Amino acid sequence: MKTASVPKNISAQIERLREEIRGHDRLYYVLSSPKISDTEYDMLLRRLSELEGRYPETVTPTSPTQRVSGAISTDFKPVTHTAPMLSLDNVYNEDEFRKWHERILGLLPAAQTPELVIEAKIDGLSCALTYENGVLVRGATRGDGVTGEDVTPNVRAIRNVPLRLEEPAARRLELRGEVSLT
Repeated sequence: MKTASVPKNISAQIERLREEIRGHDRLYYVLSSPKISDTEYDMLLRRLSELEGRYPETVTPTSPTQRVSGAISTDFKPVTHTAPMLSLDNVYNEDEFRKWHERILGLLPAAQTPELVIEAKIDGLSCALTYENGVLVRGATRGDGVTGEDVTPNVRAIRNVPLRLEEPAARRLELRGEVSLT
């Protein structure tokens, strides 16, 4: 089936959005110097995703919509995640929340009702903590979702992170969450 050609102004807008998002990714993830808020960034990414959804022939493997944002810093040793660390979906209004909630309920067994907890957004650093035989052996950032940075010495300095689990749940345990400093 032949697809209609994409209007030039749409193609140009898609490319501008991709470049702008890549620039903000570099500022945030590599230079640690963001210039826009997370919400503004999310709106750029959402707009690009909407356009690519409307014109799927424009999607490329290098589009920011095709990966978890983030470049790997050269300041830390790279770590390959055992399973991809994906980012969470965002919702910005009640209608989007209701749609998300319905989607989640559809994924659960009929008799199961989740308990919801709503918290203020915390801008932190996604991190995976790996314990072997109850001992913390690695802390790694999300990075690009497949490869992160080994930040074990930094994680060990966080007093709330146990270096040893009192009752290890498994020989190997990986915990994923958000590190934030107030």
